[in-house]
Amino acid sequence: MPERLPAAVELREVGPRDGLQNEAPIPVDDRVRLIDALARTGLRLIEAASFVRPDAIPAMAGAEEVMARIDRVPGVVYSALVPNARGAERAIAAEADELEVVVSASETHNRKNVRRSVDDSIIGAGEVAGLARDAEIPVEAIVSTAFGCPYEGEVAPARVASVARRLLDAGARRCALGDTTGMATPRRVDAVLDALSGEGITPDSVGLHFHNTRGAGLANVLAGLERGVVRFDASIGGLGGCPYAPGASGNIVTEDLVHMLEDMGVATGVDLDRLVECALLAERLVGRGLPGQVMRAGPRTKTHAA
Repeated sequence: MPERLPAAVELREVGPRDGLQNEAPIPVDDRVRLIDALARTGLRLIEAASFVRPDAIPAMAGAEEVMARIDRVPGVVYSALVPNARGAERAIAAEADELEVVVSASETHNRKNVRRSVDDSIIGAGEVAGLARDAEIPVEAIVSTAFGCPYEGEVAPARVASVARRLLDAGARRCALGDTTGMATPRRVDAVLDALSGEGITPDSVGLHFHNTRGAGLANVLAGLERGVVRFDASIGGLGGCPYAPGASGNIVTEDLVHMLEDMGVATGVDLDRLVECALLAERLVGRGLPGQVMRAGPRTKTHAA
């Protein structure tokens, strides 16, 4: 075990958006129910909605209604993914606390995902950042396919770092790296963080978003922790995937991640028992078993919300 790990981390729960976007549409009532349950676990960051066109991702229809009906817990940041300036305007009107824009490091994946070049998407991200600045809310830029692309294979760390730098220069307040295909390994994590440092982006200012397609998700979290990363995304029960990354499985499992971190002495501020209840709720809502392990295996590390 490394001598020094961060004393605490910030976890963003992405199940209600990234997790559900690949599922058959869940009624708004149930999406609100899941978000409200997650907000009572001690989580302070929840990705609640996506302001994309309903015909593009039907599972995310009704974003305004979701944002209007959630029981907002003081201190919880409810963020929303936006694809463009129009989506940003909708999210701002719906009182999202934070906006997220996604640009792929891979040109092919970006065109498949949003039908735009990377250069055009960075310009669009700047437009979103301008709207958010006027509304006095932050924007996070997520660089997807940061550790590999389902169409191009290897993505050079220097390219990832360049896209991240350009997004920050365009007005994003911070950036995160998305392992869209689950191709990340601890070696790749080190290589990309090294490249970002060369662009003046330090690990403690970066978020990491891992999928578990190849079973390396928690190992990659540990690699990030050892480098000083303190922000991670995870999805309740392991929900998730990507419509434009064939074969990609869900995000790393929130409850499994909390169990591991707390046992390592890294505080999350999350009540694990309540989180497991949310995972069981998510299973009932989607009507199938989910890959989370802690919800079934015991005993569990006891944690309590801060």
